[in-house]
Amino acid sequence: MSQQLTIITINRNNADGLKKTMDSVLAQSCTGFEYIVIDGASDDDSVDIIRQFANRFGSRLKWISEPDKGIYNAMNKGIGMATGEYIQILNSGDCLVSGDTTGSMIDALKQNNFPSILYGNMLKDMPDGRIVRDEGFAGQDITLLGFYFGTLNHSPAYIKKDLFDKYGYYDESLKIVSDWEWYFKAIIFGGEKPVYTDIDVTLFDMTGISETNIDLRVSERRQVLQRLLPSPVLADYDQWAFPIIQMKRLKRHPWAYKMVYLLERTLFKIERWKNACKKTR
Repeated sequence: MSQQLTIITINRNNADGLKKTMDSVLAQSCTGFEYIVIDGASDDDSVDIIRQFANRFGSRLKWISEPDKGIYNAMNKGIGMATGEYIQILNSGDCLVSGDTTGSMIDALKQNNFPSILYGNMLKDMPDGRIVRDEGFAGQDITLLGFYFGTLNHSPAYIKKDLFDKYGYYDESLKIVSDWEWYFKAIIFGGEKPVYTDIDVTLFDMTGISETNIDLRVSERRQVLQRLLPSPVLADYDQWAFPIIQMKRLKRHPWAYKMVYLLERTLFKIERWKNACKKTR
């Protein structure tokens, strides 16, 4: 039977993180969702953990443990198994913030007329013990400039499953930025309009591969940008993206923006005067 939501957890040799994640899913007061766990043939206690939870979840839980070809291959397996209208990826080590999180998000789907993508807040569990709230784009229009520098957080997002039929599954040749690439295709080129709801959805483990391997993330993002954007467009963004961001920051402080504006106008008039003098010689 089709469900409104499928939550997918992928795991590989992270038994402690998996238990924490599954505990948070089991604690949900709303039970109108299915849960899929994709384990990559772990050789720690992960499979025992899944089996311990199996009876408690009952028919809502589907799981497999078999070798995979990486993070996105595991995610794609879960998406292929899912029967829910919406997909949430909640990886091993990440947690739902409270027992009413899923119910609140499903209510938000209804209140927002079932958008193609609904996203909330992600709480970052920092290595130094701090918890930092990341609201993503927080309802602002999402532009190419926004994706040039940032992304839409993955774990607090509910994505309509049929979008994966429309835009394809995750690119398994990428190790850590395939979700970003998928959003790029769906939102920037596909015109999907994500809707924001101010709900704390997930507590995100900041020790994962995407957060600790910054060089790989930068390298893979560059590959994607070169593949997706025409070279003249990418050249403009490489040159002007950061100055645009600087001007946006300045506009938050009218006095500073006015000073910069007056300086630019003055320099422009000086340049125009110099050019006029050259022409009259």
